[in-house]
Amino acid sequence: MRAVQSIIGFYKEEHGQGGIEYILIVGGIIVAAVVVLGIYNQMVKSTGSTINKSAQNASDTIDNSIQNNINI
Repeated sequence: MRAVQSIIGFYKEEHGQGGIEYILIVGGIIVAAVVVLGIYNQMVKSTGSTINKSAQNASDTIDNSIQNNINI
């Protein structure tokens, strides 16, 4: 009988609930941070690629202008 009362008391006890809630909140924040960093990483890569393409186009245009002026 005492074992049954011990098990029932274990289920009714809520002392650890607060700690578990904090762990879940921190876990949610970590997941959100990972998602945000992943999205930010993709945006930075995309922006870097665009800058590289623009710089290459500008360089090609300057090279072509110089070549055309030399050939005149």
